[in-house]
Amino acid sequence: MLGRSKSAETPESTEKTEKTEKVVKTDRTDRASRSADVARGRTLLARVLWAIAVVFASVLAIGALVVALDANKSNDLVGFVLDFAAGVDLGVFERQNGVFKFDGSNADTKNALVNWGLAAVVWLFVGRIVDRLVRP
Repeated sequence: MLGRSKSAETPESTEKTEKTEKVVKTDRTDRASRSADVARGRTLLARVLWAIAVVFASVLAIGALVVALDANKSNDLVGFVLDFAAGVDLGVFERQNGVFKFDGSNADTKNALVNWGLAAVVWLFVGRIVDRLVRP
């Protein structure tokens, strides 16, 4: 507006300026809305991933308890828990060939408690790290 006075503006330029301001405000609002949607989505994803880690850790803990209590393995629920726990033990924390291998009396119980207990802790640890990385 070099050398122009306020009165020199035409109605058309004033209208264009108002439209431009509305577009800029709308664009900022849209970006803020999209940013909030992304944040909500990331928070939801973080919660889901944390819940999955907690479920896996719980199944491992219940599986170790089932072995320690010498539950009826022909029961469908017990079999499901043991199979699920064997599936999420990461291969490193297996009952028979895990990180720790006990011999002697109650070896199966000790193997299950220690190895599956460690696997449960690892799931919780990794789940919390992933939750913190994903959450905004």
